[in-house]
Amino acid sequence: MKAAQGGLGRVFVLRLEDGDRLPDCLERFVAEQGVERAFCAMLGGVGSGRLIVGPEDGQARPAQPMNLPISGVQEALAVGTVFPDQNGRPKLHMHGAMGRAGQTITGCMRAGVDTWQIGEVVIMELTGLTANRKIDPATGFELLSLD
Repeated sequence: MKAAQGGLGRVFVLRLEDGDRLPDCLERFVAEQGVERAFCAMLGGVGSGRLIVGPEDGQARPAQPMNLPISGVQEALAVGTVFPDQNGRPKLHMHGAMGRAGQTITGCMRAGVDTWQIGEVVIMELTGLTANRKIDPATGFELLSLD
């Protein structure tokens, strides 16, 4: 395990509207606000998009993601973090669980998920950190680096 200590900066509350796409709208917002690192929590509805639900083969390198379409309107909740990528751009890594009529799917939202009617997001800026995301050649994942 690696660890780093930081503090809290600004807190933003967002109301996503019908059709707002994650992660695009959150990455755009934090870039406009000058937020480099943050913790995010979201709840609301989603209506379309895709989730990354796991690698086809857990032993394969690089891992080949599986995409699962979101079918129909779903209740959703998700948590994630924002850290700069290797080019200094804010990159959201958010996992969510979505469900409808007793069926739930869980996965990474990086393939794109569209808000249905409303979504609520709280963004807590993290300060005093230099953490960023770097491509790990062994896995192909963009991993959090605390160097």
